[in-house]
Amino acid sequence: MLGFVIQRTLQASMVMAVMSVLVFCGVYAIGNPVDIMIPPDATQQLREETIAKLGLDKPLYIQYFTFVGNLLHGDFGRSFVYNIPVLELIGGRLPATLELVLISVITATVLGVTLGIYAGYKPDSWISKAIMIVSVLGFSVPSFWVGLILILTFAVNLNILPAGGRGQTVEVFGIPWSFLTIDGLRHIALPAINLALFKLSMMIRLARAGTREIMLSDTIKFARAAGISERVILSRHLLKLISIPIVTVFGLELGSTLAFAVVTETIFSWPGVGKLIIDSIGLLDRPVMVAYLILVALLFVTINFTIDFVFALIDPRLRHGGKA
Repeated sequence: MLGFVIQRTLQASMVMAVMSVLVFCGVYAIGNPVDIMIPPDATQQLREETIAKLGLDKPLYIQYFTFVGNLLHGDFGRSFVYNIPVLELIGGRLPATLELVLISVITATVLGVTLGIYAGYKPDSWISKAIMIVSVLGFSVPSFWVGLILILTFAVNLNILPAGGRGQTVEVFGIPWSFLTIDGLRHIALPAINLALFKLSMMIRLARAGTREIMLSDTIKFARAAGISERVILSRHLLKLISIPIVTVFGLELGSTLAFAVVTETIFSWPGVGKLIIDSIGLLDRPVMVAYLILVALLFVTINFTIDFVFALIDPRLRHGGKA
């Protein structure tokens, strides 16, 4: 087991090293932030001083190794625009993204698995067919279009929910949270629905496919022959058998949603990390862009490492290279 962990750790380290090079070179090839930070009529001396202050006068490889050295000490640099540490800037926006993502993904998983099991258990009922139609719409309709329709319907026409912003917040251990207030819940409702729709469709289809497959297996046939009630079969046997792929997808979707909630946060003016990265791209705030992409890569590597570790605990063949 120790060899398996060391192997996966080395692989994760190599992935992060390659990603750091690609991200750094890719971001630093985009434009010149000095052209945005100083006025066009600035003197050449002021321009040169700004470039030297930001460290942009050094060769790219020196800038990269300086970045990596600071990164190993937990320093992601300072924002060109806000002039504060990047981790502090991202950390201030992270709670807003975190609560939006957790509410949407958990709601989509619980509701999607429940509806998917029902659709797989009774595939010929009209309710199951309606559930599958909803799942098709969730896959087919772009999230930005759904967001605009939600704003037009509930914020403009019905005027029952706000169109954007985070609303009233309550601080817990110094961190502001909006889901703890009624006004905050009203503000988070539309972006959470928009973000959860695609995840809901995925969970419905995944749970339905697993239910259809397992209900025809010998395990369920023997359970019924033993006189076990349908409620116990569904709650204990079926749910346990379909839980592994659901947990896997849940972990990956949680990571992808945390990383790429950009569209939803932009449409609903949600002050999260996604909105921050969009603003940073427009302002060519390179340290924020690099730090964000590095943290996203680290997030996915950590999730994949955790999933591999859990699977290795479940299946000994994985930690022995696939040998029985």
